[in-house]
Amino acid sequence: MPDLAQHIDQNRQRYLDELIEYLKVPSISSSSAHKQEVRRAGEQLAAHMLRVGLSRSQMFPTPLHPIVYGEWLGAPGKPTVLIYGHYDVQPVDPLELWKSPPFEPEIRDGELYARGSVDDKGQIYVHLKAIEAHLKVHGKLPLNVKFIAEGEEEIGSEHLEPFMQEQAQLLTADFVVVSDTPMYGRGIPSICYGLRGLAYSQIDFEGPTVDLHSGSLGGIVANPVNEMSRLIAALKDADGVVQVPGFYDDVRALTERERKMFADLPQNDEGWRKTTGSPRLHGEKGYTTLERLWARPTLDVNGIWGGFSGEGSKTIIPSRCGCKVSMRLVPDQSSAKALDLLEKFIKKLCPPTVKMTFTRMHGGEPWLADISHPCFDAAVRALERAFGARAVYIREGGSIPFLRAITESTGKPCLLLGFGLPDENSHAPNEKLNLENYQKGILAAAYLYEELAR
Repeated sequence: MPDLAQHIDQNRQRYLDELIEYLKVPSISSSSAHKQEVRRAGEQLAAHMLRVGLSRSQMFPTPLHPIVYGEWLGAPGKPTVLIYGHYDVQPVDPLELWKSPPFEPEIRDGELYARGSVDDKGQIYVHLKAIEAHLKVHGKLPLNVKFIAEGEEEIGSEHLEPFMQEQAQLLTADFVVVSDTPMYGRGIPSICYGLRGLAYSQIDFEGPTVDLHSGSLGGIVANPVNEMSRLIAALKDADGVVQVPGFYDDVRALTERERKMFADLPQNDEGWRKTTGSPRLHGEKGYTTLERLWARPTLDVNGIWGGFSGEGSKTIIPSRCGCKVSMRLVPDQSSAKALDLLEKFIKKLCPPTVKMTFTRMHGGEPWLADISHPCFDAAVRALERAFGARAVYIREGGSIPFLRAITESTGKPCLLLGFGLPDENSHAPNEKLNLENYQKGILAAAYLYEELAR
């Protein structure tokens, strides 16, 4: 009988083939045209849970996309871990920038290219294959496992919190584990202990009732694109500091220990510049790159539209325009308060010559873990066993709305063990998953269950 590591190595190709098949399902949750495909991805996941050996799987309907639940509770007296993931994926636009079709997975230079490969289908499969390996090798798991995967993470997890409240007894656990974050770098296993929150809005501007001839009628009405541009420019100064009054009032400062932890990580600004592809780095003065990335809030315009942008020229004063604005938040900021402040600021600046409509969209709260809990030591041991390197503690600039809700509803510690890399384009064209990390991630997850069981 092979041991756990041997079994996982022997099944390397099958694990990859099964993931590739799952990545072919275009489960884009934000697209109503893909609603059936999202459901199909949920159904396939529920079936796969049973194939790997979980004793139960079930799909729970929501008003939009279903939540998939699975469990194996055959270890009486042992702790229970609740594993979370999501099977929905981001849109693929702009499609022309993909080197291979986003739902036709392709391997190039040890990387698996496909939408959802790292965010988050590949990381869901890390845990499913770790569970399967234990059951194949040992006939049992070292602890009890519960697994939930939602289909709405990429659109704000609107129906997850009500589900958790309704199914609180079902989701009772001693630990929560999430694999939906990147490692700090190649060969550096990482435990993420903090995430930024998110507050997303859309701002629409209306001027004349129709597009106007800029010669015949230009000069007597305000151009809404001009006014919107002026308002956008007022949101931040040249140093990247947000100008919305009160925006920084609730920001929790980094401790000296955290600043030292960040400073001790191997990094250089040129590396980050190359990762982003930008001419040079830019951000809030007085903070290092990692501090700005992980522990400072941001405000960004994510999209803008209005007027004529086709080939040639069309001399008009546009009737309508708009933009989408997101804010990444840090402890102890609130998404609702951040949106209140932004709306108040925009309304104050908006002239009476255009009509402005402020629409609140999805969001989530920032999250910070207490790394003194012994489960974090267990995670360090598991990662070191699998990767042969000491794990580091990091934060992540992105958001997972689920985390704040689950930690508040259960009161249990949550481990973020991601197996992606910072340059894997999780929300961009050419998303990819490093195959070595996929393999080592499976081994690390398998070891984690052993360490937590102690």
